[in-house]
Amino acid sequence: MSALRAAAVPLAAIVAFLGLWEFIVWANDWPNYKMASPSDLPPAFWKFRWFFVEMSWQTLWRTVAGLGIAVVAGTLLGMAMGFSRIARDALYPLLVGFNAIPKATLVPVIALIFIGQHDFNTVLMAFLISFFPIAVSVGIGLSTLEPEYRDILRSLGASRVTIFWKIALPKTLPEFFGALKVSVTLAFIGTNLVEIVSPHGRGLGALFKSGETNGDYPLMFAVLIALAALGIVLYYAVVVLERIFAGWAERPAQ
Repeated sequence: MSALRAAAVPLAAIVAFLGLWEFIVWANDWPNYKMASPSDLPPAFWKFRWFFVEMSWQTLWRTVAGLGIAVVAGTLLGMAMGFSRIARDALYPLLVGFNAIPKATLVPVIALIFIGQHDFNTVLMAFLISFFPIAVSVGIGLSTLEPEYRDILRSLGASRVTIFWKIALPKTLPEFFGALKVSVTLAFIGTNLVEIVSPHGRGLGALFKSGETNGDYPLMFAVLIALAALGIVLYYAVVVLERIFAGWAERPAQ
């Protein structure tokens, strides 16, 4: 019953959202070249179905690749900041300053530096926009580790590696997965920024740009729904991993 409720509640929320969207378009009598309604989207999906399959794959693998690099780099950077006060004081201002830069302004810079390297540029932007939450969460999780644990384990002869695997890593996992959920959506933003701007772009961002150029608003909104669906799938993939590796940290609802 709990599994059925867990699936039914989000599905009901999605249906309610689509129904409200349909009602707003109908109540305002908006044509589909002004605001497409959910009922306008199935024909667009069917007409461009093979494009959606191909472009969704292009967007998904680049996003996952950029996110994977962000996990590795963000974790290593977070470990450096968590275990070293000097590294934390030196790197935090740089990370905060870089994260404050609107990533859309970096797209033409990256495109100019790496001319013609569309796949690399897209993965790089997905990485740049998603690694910050991971690095900060890991750094904070490790820096707030209670010194009593370390002192007790050291007195028992435990090495730094043992302390990390037995105490530091489990303590950091809840913060890590929380940041990873945020980074999933950010990675999609980075991917689509490059796909939309690049003249040789491929992926859902390029399909959205094509719809904009041709005034095909149902196609544009269908792309947005496809992006949302991919984001939800990747988000729940992280949720599954969280339950496997950090399920012990989840508290039952009251």
